[in-house]
Amino acid sequence: MALTKTVAIDKIEIVENGSLQIRTKTTIEEDGVELSSSYSRISRTPGSDVSALSARVQAVATCVWDTVTVNAYNAEVAAAATAAAAEDD
Repeated sequence: MALTKTVAIDKIEIVENGSLQIRTKTTIEEDGVELSSSYSRISRTPGSDVSALSARVQAVATCVWDTVTVNAYNAEVAAAATAAAAEDD
């Protein structure tokens, strides 16, 4: 009876503003038969550091996060901050 635990990125999604959602699946198997699995998710915004993530995630980020996408995301964040500040006044 051999139990194994496998953790792997099984999904990388690109949302409308260019952010990446990365889903990780953790699988517990006994003698090659899946006993259980669970999922976790992280997200990264355009231009953020993904150097600690897998080469596959880095490659997707490089393809998706061109200058136009990163600048548009930063402008969206700045506009939201300005609107929030205006509401506080």
